[in-house]
This record gives sequence, structure tokens and C-alpha cells, in this order.
Amino acid sequence: MSALERGEGSLTTLLPAALDKVGPDERARLKAWCFEHCRHDVALRALLGQLLEKPLKARDRDIERLMLLGLFQLRHAKVAEHAAVDETVKLVRRLGKPWARGLVNAVLRRYLRERDALEAALDDGARLAMPPWFIERLERDWPEHWRTIAAAANAHPPMTLRVNRRHGDREHYRQRLAEIGITAREHDAARDALVLDTAVDVSELPGFDEGAASVQDAAAQLAVLMLEQAVPAGGRLVDVCAAPGGKTAHALESGHFSHVLALDNDPVRLRRVGETLARTGLADQAELAAVDAADTAAWWDGRPITALLLDAPCTASGVIRRHPDIKLLRRESDIAPLVATQRRLLDALWPLVADKGVLLYATCSVLRDENERQIQGFLERVEDAELDGGMRQVLPGEADMDGFFYAMLRKQAA
Repeated sequence: MSALERGEGSLTTLLPAALDKVGPDERARLKAWCFEHCRHDVALRALLGQLLEKPLKARDRDIERLMLLGLFQLRHAKVAEHAAVDETVKLVRRLGKPWARGLVNAVLRRYLRERDALEAALDDGARLAMPPWFIERLERDWPEHWRTIAAAANAHPPMTLRVNRRHGDREHYRQRLAEIGITAREHDAARDALVLDTAVDVSELPGFDEGAASVQDAAAQLAVLMLEQAVPAGGRLVDVCAAPGGKTAHALESGHFSHVLALDNDPVRLRRVGETLARTGLADQAELAAVDAADTAAWWDGRPITALLLDAPCTASGVIRRHPDIKLLRRESDIAPLVATQRRLLDALWPLVADKGVLLYATCSVLRDENERQIQGFLERVEDAELDGGMRQVLPGEADMDGFFYAMLRKQAA
């Protein structure tokens, strides 16, 4: 958690090394605690602010983190209260700061004595465990829905699968799951999606290693379904910002596209696309390129593109429930550069789209600056673009889906 707070990575990048340091029996709990701590970090810090007479010095951030861990156990973990306090105090010794033992003990025991009053004093943002800047943005963008969106962002997301059509339809796969005691239901909005009643490790999924199914939220699966409706079968798809590869694989699994060119400016993340395609047996139908897609001279072969998917870099504010560390990593100051990057990509890629071809703009954000306003601005400055089917904003929790935005842009014939 300290490394996460210092901006040294995300849970995705930092957690594997941490899990390697504990025994197999402890890994599930460690992972759950890290995710839940991130989910409630804002509230925990607000409570600690009430409990401390003055903030700790920068050099004592480790003591602060330890007290946050203690509060987390008292508030959210299935640990006896006295054990949570005692074990947290004992950990102070490892930090070589014996002076802090009394402080840590006093803070945690005061929370137990005054819990109801301390919790009641939390403001809306802290009670919803969201950064103040994010609450302000939600209130401005979604004045009638902001509380619902914030609450949904704190909910535990379901485990949703994408069934590979090349291995059979989802009813067939649902039966395979049922045979080994895993129950699932079909998702109404996405034809390849199954929602598990209880999450399981992917190693328990039949045929996972052979690509029979993948983990992907239903909202993310909508991209390929929309493209299938927008362009004739048999052509090429260019997938921009393709990592980690779920949409690339889905496009090829659908059988609608004969080839996919997957672009991403991060070579490390692009390797994940290759791994996904190798597992699903589709690597020979895709070409991967680690490039800045806006630098079209570096990768475009001159052929007009009939179908282009721009899964634009964004705040990821629609998937906080799945990646709660976003609350710690994202800053309001990130928004303007991201909006500028989105605009740069749109403007650079649009000239490559064929007449009557489409560019599907997608984000996993709920912020209007990245979504509706971005597309409205694009349509105002580009004469040959029109919306095909309007814009679609999926809010977090809607039909058990993550928050996603889609806008299908079609190029008018010259």
C-alpha cells in the first residue's frame, strides 16, 4: 500500500510480488485486503484525521499507514477488535519507532469508544469513500445520479465471462460450468457474456487455457457487438490502445473480422495482447505494433480503414469498482492531459477512415469532458463525421456492468 501511495505502480503491477512473499493460504486474504483498503482509503483517512490532534510528519508516513491498516481491520475485516488493536501495535516495533506504540494504541481504542460519533461526522465524500475532486465532478456531470454512481463504484463487481463463439455458444459453456458446480446466468445486453453467481479462480474455468472463455465485463463486450452491426463481415479492424487485448480477441472470436491490427504505445502492455491471443489460438490472425497511434506515418499502410476502434486513454472513472486503486492513483490534474490525448488521437486517426467507414470511440469513464463533450467538439470541427446511432453511456452498476461510453462515428462519402 505504501508503494501504491508513492505512485510506484498499481495493484495490477505491485500485487504479484507481494503475493509471492506470503504462503498460499494467505494470498487470497492479502489480495482482498489490498483491494478493500483501496476501496475505503478516503473514509479511513477522514477518520484518522479526526482521531489525530495534528498530522504526522512526512517521515512518519509508515506510522500513518499502520494506523490506517488498524482502522481498516476494525471497520471492515473479520478480525476480533482486541486482536486488531494488539497486532497493529506490535507491528510498530518492526518500524523501529517505539515512541509510536502509545499513539497507535490510543488512536485505535478511541475509534472503538467513539465509533458512532466519528462515523456520523464524515462528510458525503468521505462516507462514499471518494476523493473530493471526483465527487465534485460527479455532482456537476450527473446532478441527479451522482450518489448512485458513487455507491455503485464501491460495490463488488460480478465476475463476467466472454464465451468464445469458436468453441460453442454461451448456453453450451454454461452447461459445462454447471457440470462442475459453477452457476451462471446469461447477460441480456451482451450475447457472449455469462455472469457467474460466485467468482472463481480462472484455473477452475473449463477450457480456459485453450481460450474457451475469458474474463471481460459485459460493457467492454459491447464494442465488438456494435462494430458487427456497423460494418460488413470479412474486413480488417484496427484496434487502437488495444492492451490488454480483450476487445482484439473478441473481434477475432466473433468471426466477423478476418484480421486485426492491434496498436498500443506500451510494449509491456502489448505483450499481454500477444499472450491473450496465444491462449485463444488467434495469434496468426492479428498483427501487433508498439507505436503511438497518432504518429500514423509509423504504422499506417495507406489503405483506408473500414473499421477502427479507439479505446481511448481515460480516467477509468467507470471501472473504479473493479480497480479501486484508481482512487489513490488518479488526480483531477490528469483530466486535461487525457482529454488532450483523446482529441489528438481522434484528429490523427479520422483521416485514415474510409468513406462510409466507422470509428468507434470508447472510454471506461463517466466524465462528460472525456465522453459527450469530447465527441461534440469533434463533430463541430470535422465536417465529414456523423453519429451513427447516437452516443451510449453505461453507468457503473447498470445491468451489472462497468461504466463505459461509446460513440459510433461514420465518415460521410465524399
